[in-house]
Amino acid sequence: MIPYGKQNISEQDIEAVVEVLRSDYLTQGPCVPEFEKALCELSRAEYALATNSATSALHIACKALEVGNGDIVWTSPITFVASANCALYCGAKVDFVDINPDTFNLCPKALEQKLEQAKRQGKLPKVLIAVHMCGQPCDMQAISALGKQYNFKIIEDASHAIGGRYLNENIGNCNHSDITVFSFHPVKIITTGEGGAALTNAPELHKKMLLLRSHGVTRDPQLMDQAPDGDWYYQQVDLGFNYRMTDLQAALGTSQLRKISPWIEQRQKLAQRYTTGLSQLPLDFPFELEEASSAWHLYVIRLHDASKRKQLFAHLRQNKINVNVHYIPVHLHPYYQALGFQVGDFPVAENYYHRAISLPLYPGLSDSQQDYVMHCLAEGLR
Repeated sequence: MIPYGKQNISEQDIEAVVEVLRSDYLTQGPCVPEFEKALCELSRAEYALATNSATSALHIACKALEVGNGDIVWTSPITFVASANCALYCGAKVDFVDINPDTFNLCPKALEQKLEQAKRQGKLPKVLIAVHMCGQPCDMQAISALGKQYNFKIIEDASHAIGGRYLNENIGNCNHSDITVFSFHPVKIITTGEGGAALTNAPELHKKMLLLRSHGVTRDPQLMDQAPDGDWYYQQVDLGFNYRMTDLQAALGTSQLRKISPWIEQRQKLAQRYTTGLSQLPLDFPFELEEASSAWHLYVIRLHDASKRKQLFAHLRQNKINVNVHYIPVHLHPYYQALGFQVGDFPVAENYYHRAISLPLYPGLSDSQQDYVMHCLAEGLR
């Protein structure tokens, strides 16, 4: 079976993890801050905070931005449910902004129109979560300008996008947002098994997320309400969580980061081979902004004829090609429909969903395997 995505684990990665197993630290040792430092060096953000998942990072990002009861958070309907659930965890309400049909990302024009209406209704969002779908960055300059105009904070959900670039700078620098989140799930660009990270340039947000990551417990006397009883002393000063990454995961992540540039180059090469090799088929292909360079986590085709998708999907699976669909629009899930969302609320996202298939894309995919995928795809469409 050719999967749509998979991890790439080398002997160096294995040795990095084994070295931790032979050390004195398995959980919170020196490897976590080393990984965080490497993330800062890659992204040029001031601070990075490694977590046990990107979902956890999104949650504490919302908490650090003081999202709570009565607040409203907006995001894209074309994303994994975690991009919306993180706001619900905080007691906030969630709404969505329809996507750009070319980039699959939240559309700045639709955002501006929705903001104008929300201002008249007194229902402006406190936070916007901009999802870099497939590794393609959103138009962050336009979104940031609207954030300043309408006074909302911005989280970049860059779970797909580590290694991508925007305006000639690496994604994650937070030049156009308050916090950026990465994911290190096995099918992502690099992996720590499960894992994520939150990056920011704001020291107060970093301190808040640091506290929230570890139960709200601190050993910093400056955060306590009394002098410590002794060197053993700690206090819980907030209601936090156990969202910490282990040294085992961090060692793997640091080793993987060393290979990110050639892996991104290989993803770009494979994406271009798809676009060229499938150009004569009745399909729409991913679009890349001039000012951006996608990390190519996913390569999503869209069929001209949506009625053929189910048959084509089955044909590819029968030929041992494990294609997938990313994503079912969040507002169409039963849980969100129970909150009042309906079919037809975000028509561009729904049109995208009915036509989309994600093809295999990962650095270990050989040319012959990719040729086989394209052959079976053409055969299925005939």
